[in-house]
Amino acid sequence: MSVADWAALLAAATAAGWVDAVVGGGGLIILPTLLLVAPTLAPQTALGTNKIAALSGTSAATVTFARRVPLRLPLLLPAAALAAAAAAAGSAAVGLIDRRWFIPIVMVVLIGVAIFVTLRPSIGRAVTATKPPTRRRVALVVGLAAGLIGCYDGLLGPGTGTFLIITFATLLGTEFVRAAAMAKVINCGSNLGALLYLAATGHVLWGLGLAMGMANIAGAVVGSRMALARGAGFVRTVLLVVVTGMVLRLGWQQFL
Repeated sequence: MSVADWAALLAAATAAGWVDAVVGGGGLIILPTLLLVAPTLAPQTALGTNKIAALSGTSAATVTFARRVPLRLPLLLPAAALAAAAAAAGSAAVGLIDRRWFIPIVMVVLIGVAIFVTLRPSIGRAVTATKPPTRRRVALVVGLAAGLIGCYDGLLGPGTGTFLIITFATLLGTEFVRAAAMAKVINCGSNLGALLYLAATGHVLWGLGLAMGMANIAGAVVGSRMALARGAGFVRTVLLVVVTGMVLRLGWQQFL
């Protein structure tokens, strides 16, 4: 690859790290750039290489969030392990499923997310004023999210962090910044699980992935600090912008 190609990939990785740290969806920045710069690259190899960058960025964002946001690690760490197993299973099942149906389904879900967040401006702005969810409900929601969304991350991936944030904000009444912090822990697990499977099957370019990982960390640290400093309103605005961008990007990929 040329110097210009490397510059484009590192810039994309930095931008993706910022977006992922705030609301998720960075995969829709890195993967198209990677496939554009290296059109002969197998999709599985592009996904595996991207997972190095994604894991680097989510790990950095998790550390940054954890310094400011109290996290229930006894609950979230087992959920991250579950997400890792689910993502590995999802990656293993990629070849068995007709992926033509995934993009339309994801687009419908994302459009629903955008409409819901727009019509419910109170969602994610503050911890719910109603009765706090029970420990059992929290454990159930976090566990199901880790398993189902983790599997989706291994199968396809775009918007994993976004789906986690919306799940926690909607079903648990969690404020957006705290929901983003929780999502980062679980997303670390799903990224690791998918990476381990793809690495074991030889679908990772380590040199390129590690370089992109460093750029992704830089973007993730900046993004997580901005989310902490500017609060739920900022996260909500970025979420709507990113979801709209993901719908347009997936629509272009599917129909044009």
